[in-house]
Amino acid sequence: MSDAAQPTAAEVRAAVEAVKTALDRHLAAVERRTGEDDQAVYEAFNELASAAETYDELLYDRYDEVTPFEIPGAEESLPPYAGPGEPNAVSVLIRRDYSVAEPQRLLAQAQRVEAAEYDDAEAANEEAAATVPGALGVLFGEFEPDEIASRHKEFGLEEGDSTLWVTAADEPAEPGEWLEAPFDEVDPERVLCRFDVSAVFDEDHEDDDEGLDELDADDELDGDDDDLEPLDAER
Repeated sequence: MSDAAQPTAAEVRAAVEAVKTALDRHLAAVERRTGEDDQAVYEAFNELASAAETYDELLYDRYDEVTPFEIPGAEESLPPYAGPGEPNAVSVLIRRDYSVAEPQRLLAQAQRVEAAEYDDAEAANEEAAATVPGALGVLFGEFEPDEIASRHKEFGLEEGDSTLWVTAADEPAEPGEWLEAPFDEVDPERVLCRFDVSAVFDEDHEDDDEGLDELDADDELDGDDDDLEPLDAER
């Protein structure tokens, strides 16, 4: 960044003051928490995350320094909640990704399901899914999504990322109202909370553990805590 485009020292100072204010508001909201999913705590958390991220960026642009803050990525793509304060209804949207790791196992499981529907084994084999798309249709038609998630290896599947969004609604939808396009009208500003599962998070923890193991090993070899130098933060 050029010197002309750099933020001023006053802007950095204002950003850190905003972080302090957001910290106070977050603590106050936590102290007044009325339940596990208190909306005020949720909003205060997002305000604190936004203030900390802004300060971190300005600090780096102005002074080439970073903070130790790590903003959870799950909230970055969502705007602040702007739905009803007391929702009368909620919708739960779930996405789970799988890869077909063992097609033959998948086909075999689908054939077992089909066979249980028929008395005649030969008829069952004719009706059993002979393709991966057909086998998936059989299995997902027979088992609940949560059961498939817990038994995915039995079905020849390998888990990928998953996410669950809870969105607020003013009133429950009429029967059949949104079935033709169930995911087309999701309003990010009405997302009450979301929960993400990804191997990326596990890799982050593994990297942290490896770093700690290396520090422990160095410490044992040196025998002196003073010999450890601080790690440089990378942006």
